[in-house]
Amino acid sequence: MDKNTITGLILIGLLLIVFSWLSKPTAEQQEAMQHYQDSIVAVQQEENALKAKQEAALSFGTQTTDIDSSSVFFAASEGIEQEVTLENDVMTVTLSNKGGRIVSAQLKEYNDQEGNPLVLFNGEESKLNFNFYNADEIIQTQNYFFKPIKEGERKVTMRLLSDETSYIDFIYELNPETYLVDFQIKATGMQNKLAANDYVDINWSEHARQHEQGGSFEQRLSRLTYRIQHSKTKDLSPAKNENKEVEETLNWIAFKNRFFSSVFIADQGFNNNKLDSKVEPEGADYVKDYAAEMNTFFDPSGAKPTSMHFYLGPNHYKTLLAIDDGKAKVDQWDLDRLVYLGWPILRWINKWFTINIFDWLSGWGLSMGLVLLLMTVAVKAVVFPATWKTFMSSTKMRVLKPEIDKINAKYPDESDAMKKQQEVMGLYSQYGVSPMGGCLPMIIQFPVLM
Repeated sequence: MDKNTITGLILIGLLLIVFSWLSKPTAEQQEAMQHYQDSIVAVQQEENALKAKQEAALSFGTQTTDIDSSSVFFAASEGIEQEVTLENDVMTVTLSNKGGRIVSAQLKEYNDQEGNPLVLFNGEESKLNFNFYNADEIIQTQNYFFKPIKEGERKVTMRLLSDETSYIDFIYELNPETYLVDFQIKATGMQNKLAANDYVDINWSEHARQHEQGGSFEQRLSRLTYRIQHSKTKDLSPAKNENKEVEETLNWIAFKNRFFSSVFIADQGFNNNKLDSKVEPEGADYVKDYAAEMNTFFDPSGAKPTSMHFYLGPNHYKTLLAIDDGKAKVDQWDLDRLVYLGWPILRWINKWFTINIFDWLSGWGLSMGLVLLLMTVAVKAVVFPATWKTFMSSTKMRVLKPEIDKINAKYPDESDAMKKQQEVMGLYSQYGVSPMGGCLPMIIQFPVLM
């Protein structure tokens, strides 16, 4: 290595040392940078802690936990469980101040296997929990005692008190003569006591009762159904255990039995949906174990309430259809989709013919067996022309069979297939027989008979 090379390397080294010294941050800059990094770590730790709390709370079957004395709602953590009853002409709903939720729904116009008024669910068979958050805790409403403020026979406000000026209201109101329960959540004075999230997390579950003696058939027709916002309805499998995460916003989620449903409806929609359906073993007195985890809009300032609804009633097509009366198309819930009426053409026939005839016959006070017998006669009368056409076509074909056999014998070779076909068609034309005469009438009958 020559002298010039050594000199160059030394100069480069000196330049690097000088540049590093000049680029070194000052003590003030180092302190500011360290403070910034510490702030990021603190924020991340706080976010991770809150996320861990949320994940712990958002699981099916949340557990009651001990409540710290520093809790926002510590004063409401102890109390005596009380029940409040709301009633209209068709149903009785019982609410508990523990958790501020509906614990029982009784349908007056329906009876169970013993002839008693039908109870859709009771006690712990149905659970509902809301998770609110702040920096220090997860507030699970199932752990707190609400103060009931009843307003007449059909309305009650369940109030979760932090203090006299800070509280969350759960407002329940039965619609007259329907199976619909309006439900609102409204905060007052909570903007500095809750996180500024614009949502509330929800856990909802139901152990669906077996209402019929033939439990296996009832189980096959029980399923968890949901409606994608302003779109179609979908189901979880009725035949096996299934859980599913649904990314789309949902209008409603239904825990459906064969004849009755519990439906949870959100005006602002459900998001981050996790749905679960489990098949109960035969003889368990239950058909399905349903659960849903989701969130919906919530305003901690109370400027805009969270608006929701429950439908707790029969899967009766016209009852469900009437709920949308007077609503704009975009605002309709389409709960009538809970009643499966078949493929599009079958749905049209059942909607305009079968259901109306059935309701008309039932309105005469006839027994269900007689109604079904008369329905069968009515359907047979409707399809009789097509049935008669099929019968006549089949008879003519049998009469002409010997002539067709003669034509087949006359043209045994495949090369004569065209001539054979022409003679057969000429024979059909002579006697007024259509090759499709037996098929088309059957196709016409098929949707009606289905």
